[in-house]
Amino acid sequence: MANALHDRHKRPSSYSSIAIALHWIIAVLIIANVIGALAAEGADRQTAGQIMSAHKSIGLTVLVLSLVRLGWRLAHGFPPLPASTPRWDAIVARTTHFAFYFFMIAVPLAGWTMVSAGPRPLEWFGLFGWPKLPVSEALAGFAHDAHVILAFSTVGLLVLHVAGALKHHLIDRDEVLSRMLPLVRRKTPTD
Repeated sequence: MANALHDRHKRPSSYSSIAIALHWIIAVLIIANVIGALAAEGADRQTAGQIMSAHKSIGLTVLVLSLVRLGWRLAHGFPPLPASTPRWDAIVARTTHFAFYFFMIAVPLAGWTMVSAGPRPLEWFGLFGWPKLPVSEALAGFAHDAHVILAFSTVGLLVLHVAGALKHHLIDRDEVLSRMLPLVRRKTPTD
């Protein structure tokens, strides 16, 4: 009985299908939003407006999904890293993960704050209105600067994250990368 209770509270050995789906959906949305924002810079006014309308909706989606992902993570924990992982590597991995959660929430929250001061209504993909936050012009200006700085910081963190995953796969030859890939059979405790 004690062993069964102990086993039930062990951290999972790999990510669940829900964690994997949230990871990849959010990753694709963030990358799409970065590309969209850069594309809007050089586009004509009408095209830029359409891109930025989608950008706002995607950002709000990232915010909601990131809060769901954070709740899932708090409820289920992180799978342990391989026993052979050096302490410095584990610290970098966990710090990177926590930083991602911060950025996935802070970037769209700053964007929401920024556009809340504008005159245009905020809508989610034209399907329904999204409430605006009560903000001053000064706070909206600060949020704009924060949004840009945090977004570029997220891109830098993404590069570090991908480099770390490739290091685990190509140099360490462990299962860190494969346990987050969809459609890859992950080891279970009985394998």
